[in-house]
Amino acid sequence: MEIVYVYLKKRSEFGKQCNFSDRQAELNIDIAPNPELSALYVERNPVDTGVQCSASMSEHEANTERFEMESCGVNHVEGGWPKDVNPQELEQTIRFRKKVEKDENYINTVMQLGSIMEHCIKQNNAIDIYQEYFDDEEAVEVTEEAPSAKTINVFRDPQEIKRTATHLSWHPDGNRKLAVAYSCLNFQRAPMGMSHDSYVWDLENPNRPEIALKPSSPLITLEYNPKDSHVLLGGCYNGQIACWDTRKGSLVAELSTIEFSHRDPVYGTIWLQSKTGTECFSASTDGQVMWWDIRKISEPTEVVVMDISRKEQLENALGAISLEFESTLPTKFMVGTEQGIVISCNRKAKTPAEKILCTFSGHHGPIYALQRNPFYPKNFLTVGDWTARIWSEDSRESSIMWTRYHMAYLSDGAWSPVRPAVFFTTKMDGTLDIWDLVFKQCDPALSLKVCDEALFCLRVQDTGCLIACGSQLGTTTLLEVSGSLSTLQRNEKNIASSIFERETRREKLLEARHREMRLKEKGKAEGKDDDQKEDELAVDLDELVTKAEEEFFDIIFAELRKKEAEALKKKPRSNVNLDYGEELMEQNIGEEEEVGDETYDDVSAEREEGVSN
Repeated sequence: MEIVYVYLKKRSEFGKQCNFSDRQAELNIDIAPNPELSALYVERNPVDTGVQCSASMSEHEANTERFEMESCGVNHVEGGWPKDVNPQELEQTIRFRKKVEKDENYINTVMQLGSIMEHCIKQNNAIDIYQEYFDDEEAVEVTEEAPSAKTINVFRDPQEIKRTATHLSWHPDGNRKLAVAYSCLNFQRAPMGMSHDSYVWDLENPNRPEIALKPSSPLITLEYNPKDSHVLLGGCYNGQIACWDTRKGSLVAELSTIEFSHRDPVYGTIWLQSKTGTECFSASTDGQVMWWDIRKISEPTEVVVMDISRKEQLENALGAISLEFESTLPTKFMVGTEQGIVISCNRKAKTPAEKILCTFSGHHGPIYALQRNPFYPKNFLTVGDWTARIWSEDSRESSIMWTRYHMAYLSDGAWSPVRPAVFFTTKMDGTLDIWDLVFKQCDPALSLKVCDEALFCLRVQDTGCLIACGSQLGTTTLLEVSGSLSTLQRNEKNIASSIFERETRREKLLEARHREMRLKEKGKAEGKDDDQKEDELAVDLDELVTKAEEEFFDIIFAELRKKEAEALKKKPRSNVNLDYGEELMEQNIGEEEEVGDETYDDVSAEREEGVSN
């Protein structure tokens, strides 16, 4: 059945204006807020929203005529000289030129070519044939842009008991994930009930971590495998080495045994560039560097003791805080120690004593960061105490460049992967400093107050645009730097190379000067010692002479007394002439004493004359 309804409307009401009237508001539905639901969410602060101000336009394309190009070569012989003329001989070439210039055909040919060249020169004045219309590298100028940075995201530790973010690692494929290790670094002061979990965050979702890693002991370091992005390597607080495969879940896939592991917390782990992608090595404050293969991680494949005396004694070893390994130098690695000394080692040495090549000493405290320049591996950066230093392997006695001493302690540092003259440092007052050696060397090009608590770790993305900073309360802040800090500048490589070479030469000259001054001071000290020895010998000689004289005169006086006693015995005495005899004896003794005094004067005069001779 078809139902038809016809709406009728007067023609005069078509397009009639609508009339509105006031009316009281009506409440249709009232939904009260639920405070329990707010606990499931974390406030996103800050919020970065992009707004498109221009109107959307359709895309248009136009095809131009195709121009076919052909490559061809020209075989040019030196000057087109005839066979009988040697172009290396100056006299023959001058003689041949004079002969040709006198030829009429030569003059006519030059006159014909001159008109053609004049026409081409006039064309060049109208159109610049050497202009480069599509030079993409020089078209972008970012040097005039002021250095700046902005916060993109903040990842907070989801645990109630906050822990320090001790290490960061970017996902090798796409850098869209960030692995963060959480631990309490205060010795034996970990709060009761503190979680051991570490997390992998997705940059697009700061509210909840993508996966939780559950180790047996809190992680101090965590590294992605560059060849297998599903595998992570962690160094535990109790000295063990743990390995995860994110495809298998949150539990540990491989774990080293306690007996063969480190005896102190593991502060550094690095993957080696091997064919299998399963080799790595670790460092700890127990003074050992261990090599591992995760296919058989129960015990290390090799152990090196950081004893700079090369005696392989563990009690004299220096505690390792940071590690550095450059894939272009597969046999070398470097270790930063608690004592402020950098140890350069050779893994392929034949004996354990030869594995320690040299040391670099310049910090007053532990070296928290150690990294080679990605463009110039001979130069490396160290961060410790209140300063950051740049070293050269050619100058071992002192660093070639260093920052001023800051009021706050420095905690970490890293080179920019895209700019050879830019590096980053973090401080205990929550500040991130960005240094640009091409811009200025005395002060940082940009200093940012990231958070109120201390910053402990820093990691730069491979593109150089994003920087992640971990704080004492477990907050990881993601920052994006401006294009001037993340884009290679014109001639920056040459400028940075010249800066490093100049400072290296300056340090070598200063070292040579200091060495020369030390040798002079040593020579002066040795000369003073010789003079002192001569004075001592002279004093000893005078004492011997005086002693000999005393012994000599003692013997003479003893002989005189003996003769006097014998003379008295030979002279008879009587009771009558007793007084007369005593007078004679006193007279004889007086005469003998006068003779003795004369003898003493003569002997002493002769002795002094002999000594002077």
